Amino acid sequence: MAFGYDGRVSSRPEVTMAQRKRRLVADELSEAALQLLARNGYDAVTIDEIAATAGVSKRTFFRYFASKEDVVVQFLADLGTGMRAELAARPSAERPSVALRHAVWASLSACAAHSDKALRIVRLILRTPALRARFLERQAQWRDDLAAELARRLELDPGTDLYPQLAAGMALTAFDTVLQRWSAGGGADDPAELTDRAFAALAPALDAAG
Repeated sequence: MAFGYDGRVSSRPEVTMAQRKRRLVADELSEAALQLLARNGYDAVTIDEIAATAGVSKRTFFRYFASKEDVVVQFLADLGTGMRAELAARPSAERPSVALRHAVWASLSACAAHSDKALRIVRLILRTPALRARFLERQAQWRDDLAAELARRLELDPGTDLYPQLAAGMALTAFDTVLQRWSAGGGADDPAELTDRAFAALAPALDAAG
């Protein structure tokens, strides 16, 4: 089990041994990619080099990642996978701004837990157009997932009501803004405090519409 933003115990299932092993290999590939990219630059690094540095075959690389972009973006992309589940776990009567803040923080807290790696990845993504584009593609799916959950919570029709997509977009704008500010400050700022500030600014719009 894992603890949430307010100390609640998460109901997410325990990670299996196979999942741990898969995560270790993926982390090794990601770390190899980051080392090579930092030394040689994004365009100069090949998938063959990443695989060789990680001590695996190119075939193994493609079991874990579809592209060179994905091996870098995956760490941050994983942050979005649990947002909908965290939102669904929040009390049904909770204000949208509060529920969304908790959902976003559940993902951002992983950056705080792996701050050195997260800083390197965020900076690389922000300065590399191909990586930024791939990360935004991932966020588009997060937005749809959050919007679907908001529509369910608020009993809205996602096909006709604009609120779910707008609210999900605002939440992800907060996510992006916190990442960028945290990265620009070299990790010195508290991401939890930045998240609170972001949602304090968004709360009037999120709660009035919801």
